[in-house]
Amino acid sequence: MENSSVVQLFLAIGLVIAAAQFGGAAARALGQPRVFGELLVGVILGPTLLDMLHWGVFDDAALLELSLSELAELGVLFLMFAVGLEVHLSELLAVGRVALWGGTLGAVLPVFMSAPLIVAFGHPSKEAVFFGVVVAATSVSISAQTLLELGLLRTKEGMGLLATAVVDDVLAILLLSVVIAVLGAEATASVGNLAWIFVRMVVYVAGALTVAWFALPPLFNRLQRTRYLSSGLASFALIAALVFGWSADTLGGIAAITGAFIAGVGLSQTGERVHAEIEETVRRLSYSFLVPIFFVNVGLHVDLTQLGLDLWPLTALLLIAAVISKVVGSGIGARLGGFDRGESFRLGVCMISRGEVGLIIASLGLAEGLLTEELFEAVFVVILLTTILTPPLVRWVFHGRTPAPVPLTAERRERRSA
Repeated sequence: MENSSVVQLFLAIGLVIAAAQFGGAAARALGQPRVFGELLVGVILGPTLLDMLHWGVFDDAALLELSLSELAELGVLFLMFAVGLEVHLSELLAVGRVALWGGTLGAVLPVFMSAPLIVAFGHPSKEAVFFGVVVAATSVSISAQTLLELGLLRTKEGMGLLATAVVDDVLAILLLSVVIAVLGAEATASVGNLAWIFVRMVVYVAGALTVAWFALPPLFNRLQRTRYLSSGLASFALIAALVFGWSADTLGGIAAITGAFIAGVGLSQTGERVHAEIEETVRRLSYSFLVPIFFVNVGLHVDLTQLGLDLWPLTALLLIAAVISKVVGSGIGARLGGFDRGESFRLGVCMISRGEVGLIIASLGLAEGLLTEELFEAVFVVILLTTILTPPLVRWVFHGRTPAPVPLTAERRERRSA
């Protein structure tokens, strides 16, 4: 009797999680963050080397890839929710100038540095502009996970990264909307439509933060005192992450992970017992199951053997531009926002990864005819390599340093002493 597709998915998930655990352990043994090993083992399992999804034991590689991708999206959603549980809104607001300048320059400079390279190699200007939009994005989840492992998330650079990534996310989606509206297959650009896109995002972020800050903590503190619902606190927290993720995409037009992050920030203000229960459950579920699938899945999507030799010179130059533009753009922005030179440089390095955000934007460009299949492969390699390079680079720039932690707010001091 043939195995059903769901049973084959069970095996694929088991192999992916096992590989992630061994890859993460090997990375730690070599002095690198676990996420580096998990990303690298994904490349090994992917079509570049072992091509796991096309082994004889699996009947439908496309279905398995889709299922794993959906689980990976859930993994990154809960990862950013867990990151939000670690921070406080006032800590993010304290680095507001850094976020504004770093996010803006970090989104704009990659466009101006990469687009001319695309044109110089004979590609149309619309592809050049769209590639710039792809590399304008940042995947905060990669650097955030690395800083979590290093115990450095709640530092000035860590808070600066999270706040800057929110600004970067809004600007990248705004740029994406403008480019698709002007150059896409069904371009219907108008000043009114573009203004509405911007207003929609800003209004959503402000509204979501208000709800998360003022409504979620008292609601969950009350649930904890309710006899028949107190045992389901963690479940309600996961529901909040899912609903905020849905609303970010559907109502705000921004990445779902931003909504989950906002939900986590709100729930970070619950009582000590409530917060501890939610955090423990989310970490157990996410880091033992869903998050490893997300990191390995990045590599499973890439086939480096399909990249033609003629594209390697352009790909190498684009990779250099993608790295330098984020380090310089976000770094200068952080300096203008008040960080010192070392803090600005470290923040810039943390912003290098494009990860799942870049992949989503690149896929949209392919569907809209703004990227050819050939250039899409080059884009994919740049996204992959920036993602894989970020964890060891972050560890390197923080090596031997213990930046002063962001002071605890009065509310959190009171909660911890309770």
